[in-house]
Amino acid sequence: MPPLERQVLDALPFTVYTADLEGRITYANRSATRPAQGSGAPPGDEAAAIGAPIWDAIAGGASREQIEQAMATVREGRAPSVAWEIPHSSSAEERVYLVQVSAIGEGRAVTGFTFSTVDITASHRWREALIEAGMALAHTMSADRVFQEVGQQLRRAMGCDTVAIALADGETDALRVVHDSGFAIAPDLIAERFAPTWAEALRSGRVVTRTSEEGTELTAPMTGGEGVLGAITLSCSLIPLQRIEESRRALETIAAAAAAAVERARAVQRLGHKRQLEAIAEVTAGVAHELRNPLFGISSAAQLLRFRVREDPVVEKNVGRILREVERLNSMVTSLLEYGRPGPITLAPGDPDAVWDEVLENQRGLLESRAVLLERSRAPSTSCAIDSQQLSQVFTNLLVNATDAAPEGSDLTLTSSVLANGQWRCRLHNGGPPIPPDVLPRVFEVFFSTKPGGSGIGLALCKRIVEEHGGSVSLESAPERGTSATVVLPLVRA
Repeated sequence: MPPLERQVLDALPFTVYTADLEGRITYANRSATRPAQGSGAPPGDEAAAIGAPIWDAIAGGASREQIEQAMATVREGRAPSVAWEIPHSSSAEERVYLVQVSAIGEGRAVTGFTFSTVDITASHRWREALIEAGMALAHTMSADRVFQEVGQQLRRAMGCDTVAIALADGETDALRVVHDSGFAIAPDLIAERFAPTWAEALRSGRVVTRTSEEGTELTAPMTGGEGVLGAITLSCSLIPLQRIEESRRALETIAAAAAAAVERARAVQRLGHKRQLEAIAEVTAGVAHELRNPLFGISSAAQLLRFRVREDPVVEKNVGRILREVERLNSMVTSLLEYGRPGPITLAPGDPDAVWDEVLENQRGLLESRAVLLERSRAPSTSCAIDSQQLSQVFTNLLVNATDAAPEGSDLTLTSSVLANGQWRCRLHNGGPPIPPDVLPRVFEVFFSTKPGGSGIGLALCKRIVEEHGGSVSLESAPERGTSATVVLPLVRA
């Protein structure tokens, strides 16, 4: 063999043999005479390898039958080459090798064979880990369990030192840490540290790699059908340069599986919540229907009594009280029926800020009567799938509640914007007294109200309508900061 060719073959990081038609070794490169990592074999001698059977030399212990079958396949022209994986156990560890056999010859005449073996243990482990991660994340589970599972699989597959998983807040542009391991700092400091890298990964839609003396840091975006879900960042101190691209692909695959698992968990949660609301609505509608007729009878009897004893002030006073209570109950029954049997929702592309324009115009008298000024900052023209009439009902309810809670002569602020995760958000803020912490979690419950005579239907109906739009509504309240109502709706994708 010419010296240059020999030097090239000796420089390869995997073993190369040539063998004659009988399977006797005619050449072995330098890698073949060094012991395989973890094999426990002593250093070999190139001269001693010449003439030995190839099946005795290949690392991993490929059987003679496997090799002879591969040689026959190549010699007979049934395939240009044959490759297979072989596991190898030693006292040190389990390893996996890839063996490939190709023909040597001129034209159709085969004069010998080339054998190469390469240690693919790391790739094999990652492949197994990816399969296990995919199988684990394929099961429906809570979002919290998804993040724990992803963290475990990443540590197993890539031997990383730290893992941070951040989730996009549906109401802000920020990412918040929902799972971390290996860090000595608090989650808010982790978020502050990785915020620029997360932003870059989400903007580019690709894995971002940063290498330093301390190791390698990889960040992958989590995106799905709902848009941007979050990001995963891990750092490893032992990723060789030749393995970085493989690591990027592995992280990208696990991030995609995690995004799908999170969306599935959210869908199951929404379905369960929807079924709960439907059950409540069915009971509510039934109760309202049964109440309507008796209330009509009570009202009729009270009006007849008022007509017959008009001159008795005591009776007049009590009848008036009866009629006022009947009117209040009738109003509640109407609200119950509206919640229990809402009109069908018809979604069409529209600008939710245009709905706000109409609501503010219609409620101008309410604001003026309380001497309340509204400051508004709006997003550029957007398109969401909305039912304008039902969304108008939501905005009207939120505006009335905010105006009632605002001190007379104070300001309301209404701000709308488009978030980086592909959603429209509006926030209505008033500077009134805060909602007590024990009350805040219950404000969207049916029949729960802090207003005297309130039915507890208004905000519950708002929540139902917004969720049927695929969005969310929330309230935040704190001393000295007032109360903010936030509505988030998904944008129509182009």
